[in-house]
Amino acid sequence: MTIRVLIADDQGMVRTGFTVFLSTQPDIEVVGEAADGSEAVARTAELRPDVVLMDVRMPVMDGLEATRKITEGAGPVPKVLILTTFDLDDYVYEALRAGASGFLLKDASAQQLAEAVRVVASGEALLAPSVTRRLIAEFARVGPRRPRGRLDDITERETEVLALIARGRSNQEIAGDLVLSEQTVKTHVGRILAKLNLRDRAQAIVYAYETGLVRPGE
Repeated sequence: MTIRVLIADDQGMVRTGFTVFLSTQPDIEVVGEAADGSEAVARTAELRPDVVLMDVRMPVMDGLEATRKITEGAGPVPKVLILTTFDLDDYVYEALRAGASGFLLKDASAQQLAEAVRVVASGEALLAPSVTRRLIAEFARVGPRRPRGRLDDITERETEVLALIARGRSNQEIAGDLVLSEQTVKTHVGRILAKLNLRDRAQAIVYAYETGLVRPGE
C-alpha cells in the first residue's frame, strides 16, 4: 500500500530535497507541497495525505497551529511528522499536544526520512531519545493535567501496557516484560487507543503523563 505524503515547509529547497528523497521509495508518493501552515491545512483537506511532513516555523500560520487544525479535522486524520532543526526544540511538548505523531531532524538521511514516514504511517510514535528526555522534563515541570478521559475505562492489563508505552517500550519489549505474545500486545494497544479516543502511541504517551499514570523519574 502506497503512503501518500504532503510536505509543508517555507523553504523551497527543503521541499524539493525531501520530494526527491521520497520519490525514490516504491511505497511512498509525494502528493503535494505547501509553503506555509495555512496552505498546509488547505492542501491536506484537498489531497487527504496519509502523512504530513510539517515544519514548525512558517509564515502566515505556524506548524503547531496547522497541526492542531489538521488533526481536529473531520474524516480520516493524517499523521503529522514535525520537521525541526534541533532535536531539543522548544516545541516538542506543544507539538505532541497539538496532535503530532513524532519529530524528524531536517538533516536526516534519505533512509531515515523514508523510515520515519513509514513509522508514523503505521501508527507508531517517532521520538528520538533526546526528544523523549525533553518531553519528560516538561511533564516534570508542569505536573499532571486534568485527565481527558477515565483510566477506569481500560482494564488493569491495558493500564500496564499503557504505562510501558509511556516509557517508550516497543510492542516486542512490552511482550517480553508482561510475558505475552506480540500480537496480544498489539491487540491491547488498539483497544487502549480506541477506548481513550487517542490517535496513536504519541498521544498515548502524552495521555499517560497528563493523567499521572506515569510520572517522570518512576
